[in-house]
Amino acid sequence: MNDGAEKEPGAGRRDGVGPAAVALIVMVTILLTLGGSYWFLTTYVFAREFQPVHLDAGEERKLDHKLRLLGYQPDGSPAAGGRPAPTDAMENEGGRDVLEPQPYTEKGARREISFNERELNALLAHKTDLARRLAIDLSRDLISAKLLLPMDPDFPLLGGKTLRLNAGVEMAYVHGRPVVVLKGISIMGVPMPNAWLGGLKNVDLVSEFGAAPGFWKSFADGVEDIRVEDGRVKVKLKE
Repeated sequence: MNDGAEKEPGAGRRDGVGPAAVALIVMVTILLTLGGSYWFLTTYVFAREFQPVHLDAGEERKLDHKLRLLGYQPDGSPAAGGRPAPTDAMENEGGRDVLEPQPYTEKGARREISFNERELNALLAHKTDLARRLAIDLSRDLISAKLLLPMDPDFPLLGGKTLRLNAGVEMAYVHGRPVVVLKGISIMGVPMPNAWLGGLKNVDLVSEFGAAPGFWKSFADGVEDIRVEDGRVKVKLKE
C-alpha cells in the first residue's frame, strides 16, 4: 500500500562518520599523542646538556680584568712567555712573578661589581662541567636559571635520567633596600606549589628575614644598589 510519501535518495543509509574516517581520526590522534609525548620527554625529562658559553679573546680579557679587581687571579690567562699576566701588586723578578708587599688602602677602590650574562655563564664553564647543566638568564629585575639534574640510577621510574628545573628570582633595589623575591620553581615545566616551597614564593626574603641578625640582614646592610637589566647585573657595595 502506497501512502503517497516518496523516499528521498539515500534515506536508507545511516547518518554519521564512516569506518574509514573513524580509523583516520584514531591514527591522527595516536600520532599527535606520540609526538607530544616525545617532545615533552625530550624537552623536560630526558633533557640534553647545554652548550657552554665560550668568550672571544676580547671578552676574556675584560672578564679577567674584572676578576683581578675582585682579588681573584684567573688561571689560563697567560701573558707573554705563557705566564699569567701580572697584577698591579706583582713584579717580575728573574723570570718569575713575585707578589709585591703593599700597605692596605681603600682609596680609589671600586665598590661596584658588574657582569654580563655571557660572562656569568662562561664562569660556570671554568674548569667544571657545570656550564653543561646550569644556564643563567638576566632580564629586567629578574635572574632566571635552568638546571639539568641527573637522577640517581636507583630512583624509581626516572633512574639514570635527567630532569630539567627552571627557577626565577626577582632582584632589585627599592626604597633604599634590596629586594629578593623567589618567583617560582618548575620541574619538567610544571610549577611547584607554594606549599612545597615552604611558602616562600613571591615573598621578599629581605623584608621577611632581614630584621633579625643573619645572612639577609648582613646582605641588605652591605648593599647600596642592585640593578638587573637585560643581559647584565650590577651590584654596588656600601663602605
